Amino acid sequence: MLTRLKIHLPPWMHDWLDIIVPGLQILLILAAALLLQRLILRIVMRASDHYQFPHELLTPVRGMVRWLIIGSAGLLVLERLGVSAAVLWTAFTGFATVGAVAFFAAWSVLSNLFCAFLIFTVGPFRVGDHIELLDTAEKPGALGRVMDINLLYTTLEDATSPEPGTLLQIPNALIFQRVVRRWRAGTPVPESKLHPAAPESAAAPAPKAANFP
Repeated sequence: MLTRLKIHLPPWMHDWLDIIVPGLQILLILAAALLLQRLILRIVMRASDHYQFPHELLTPVRGMVRWLIIGSAGLLVLERLGVSAAVLWTAFTGFATVGAVAFFAAWSVLSNLFCAFLIFTVGPFRVGDHIELLDTAEKPGALGRVMDINLLYTTLEDATSPEPGTLLQIPNALIFQRVVRRWRAGTPVPESKLHPAAPESAAAPAPKAANFP
């Protein structure tokens, strides 16, 4: 390609071709990566709106698409700059190893993200429902109205707290390790659940001291 260009260009431009051509190729790679990223993200957003998929769960998808395209474009740019394929492959395997280690190190966070995806898609409960987390079917646990569901936590308004407005933030992964008792929005919760009875030892009046002459 450079030989053909040198035939049609004046001699004073021949020394600049080694800089101009790779520069134009790098600009084309960056422009194509930017257009491809916008196109894929637009398709993802339209699919999310069409299937009513929660936009909160698109954050990791957008990040994954963005970094995948940026990484691929970076490797192509380095190749056009003359970096050998062996060096690129070594760098790629090194980054992959670091990514795998980081994946296992952040497994607790990623498990919460995956459980948030399951909550949104399967729908074991919705915002506005009352839920109670139980270790077993008989042992009481956290009880409250679902106020918010994000990528890491499910926020409950504690229904058993004496102070109104007390919030409980429960990791999404913990919900899938417990038995969940659910009251749909609009369904009244039993008063015995909202105001548990006091223990008999606390409710019984203290015996009066005997008066001896």
